[in-house]
Amino acid sequence: MSNYRRARVPGATYFFTVNLRDRSSDLLVHEIALLRDCVRATRQRHPFHIDAWVVLPEHMHCLWTLPPGDADFARRWKVIKFAFVRRLPRTEPLTASQTKRGERGIWQRRYWEHLIRDEQDYQRHFDYIHFNPLKHGYVQRLADWPYSSFHRAVARACIRGIGAAMCYRRPGSSGSKRITLTSAVEKAAPFSTLRGTRIVSDSC
Repeated sequence: MSNYRRARVPGATYFFTVNLRDRSSDLLVHEIALLRDCVRATRQRHPFHIDAWVVLPEHMHCLWTLPPGDADFARRWKVIKFAFVRRLPRTEPLTASQTKRGERGIWQRRYWEHLIRDEQDYQRHFDYIHFNPLKHGYVQRLADWPYSSFHRAVARACIRGIGAAMCYRRPGSSGSKRITLTSAVEKAAPFSTLRGTRIVSDSC
C-alpha cells in the first residue's frame, strides 16, 4: 500500500470510489443536501466537470473530467471531505490515533481512482455508476433512486419511449430486456456527444 502511486494526467477523466469509514452508515444520503453544498462550493473554487455521479448510503462513485492542465483531483477530494465533516457533530467513534491527530472518523482515508483510458472504458464506468443502486438492491428501477445523475443523463439524451417506461430493471428480472444505459442513451444520441455534456450539478 505504501508504494501505491496515483495516475495524474492533466485534463483527464477519472473514475472514483469514495467510502465512509462506517460501512453500515447511511450518512451520505441522510446528509445529501450538505454533500451537494460541499461539492458545489468546491467546484466554484476548483472547477471540474461532473460526467456522472451516484451517492449510496455509505459510498459513492463518480466520473470527473478536470480542466486542461490540471491533474489535482486530490485537492478537490480533500476540500469536499473536509467541508463535509466540519459541519457535522462529533458523534463518531475515534481511535486513539485519530484523537491525537485531531482527525474525524467519517471517511476512509484512501479512495479508489482510475484513469479513464478510452471511450469504451468511459462507457463501462458510466454504466457502472448508474446501475449501482440496482446492484446493491436499493431499488428495482434506476428511476427510483434519487441520488444519481441517471435522471440528468436521461433528460440530456432525450430517451423517448425507453425513458418513459424506465425499463432499466435488474438484469434477469421478468418482463424486461437486459439493456445497458449506454446503449439506451445511444438510441437518441451518440455516446460521444454525452461526454461533453454537463450531466449533473446538484441532481445527485
